[in-house]
Amino acid sequence: MTLLHRQTRASSARPIRPPRERGTGKAFALAALMHLLLGWLLYHGINWQNNTPAGSEAEIWTEIPDTSTPTPRPAPPPPAKDEDADIALQEKKRKQQEAAAREAQLAEQRRQQEQARQEAEEKRQQQLAAAAATQKAMQDKQKQIEQQRQAELQKQQQQKAQQDKQRQQQQAEAQKQEQLKDQKEQQEAKAKADAQAKAKAEADAKAKAAAQAKAKADAEAKAKVDAERKARLAQLQGQLGGGTAGSGEGLAKSGTGKGAGGNATSPGYAEKVQRRVRPNIVWAGETAGLETVVSVRCSPTGTLLSATITRSSGNEQWDQAALRAVQRSDPMPVDIDGKAPDRFTITLRPAGG
Repeated sequence: MTLLHRQTRASSARPIRPPRERGTGKAFALAALMHLLLGWLLYHGINWQNNTPAGSEAEIWTEIPDTSTPTPRPAPPPPAKDEDADIALQEKKRKQQEAAAREAQLAEQRRQQEQARQEAEEKRQQQLAAAAATQKAMQDKQKQIEQQRQAELQKQQQQKAQQDKQRQQQQAEAQKQEQLKDQKEQQEAKAKADAQAKAKAEADAKAKAAAQAKAKADAEAKAKVDAERKARLAQLQGQLGGGTAGSGEGLAKSGTGKGAGGNATSPGYAEKVQRRVRPNIVWAGETAGLETVVSVRCSPTGTLLSATITRSSGNEQWDQAALRAVQRSDPMPVDIDGKAPDRFTITLRPAGG
């Protein structure tokens, strides 16, 4: 029972591992040892019980002659014939009773031995059944633990799969929302750009129409002034007899000097243009030796009509950056007379160049 108890405690301490089969062999060996010990005890008990009556017979036997005293005993008188027959019958009967008693004693001993053997066998069977029940209980417990572990693992896997599915759905929804947002922003940006382009085109068209109308009006006014001047010159020539044509020539020259269609500007106008264009320059490349000249044509109100590169720096990327800076500066500043020159050039260099 001690070995079985130790096996049970060891199995309880380690419920995951199954019990080893060799423990059953130890139990069988212990049972066999107990049977041998029980047989040895029964054997000596039977011998002791068999020897005890023999000792009693020796103690009550009176026919042994006493050799300690040399005094001769008188011979008993010869018994009668009938008495000898009775004595022999009694002796035979006594021997039969003793033999029956010995047989009964042997039978009782055999019964006790058989009963002890059966009890030992029953005890061994009970021990084996208890060990088998303990082993089965441990196996059932281990199987239950394994089933619980599998169920928990399956539950965790299901939860993880559900979480992954929810995460994927959330990511897909977020991606869809982001795409919709990008599309909306693109549409809004496109609409805004289209509106700005349309507004700019309309403004350019209006500015161009106004410039054309002004140019036409200026041309008509100039033609009218020229006609009036020619008329006055003709009148003067008629009055003077055609002798002072040189003076008319000088007037004509003076009339074509710094009129509305000229390119003359005030001394500070170039600085105004530089202050307007310089913040619009976006350039992160090299700066050494870069210089670009951009020719500008604009309306009197400063609306940019055209911008072209008249002298390249040799770096096409910088040239395009300079040209974009001029285009972003629309409209150009007006001069001190409230009008912008129709044509002028801007020399641009990158910061630090």
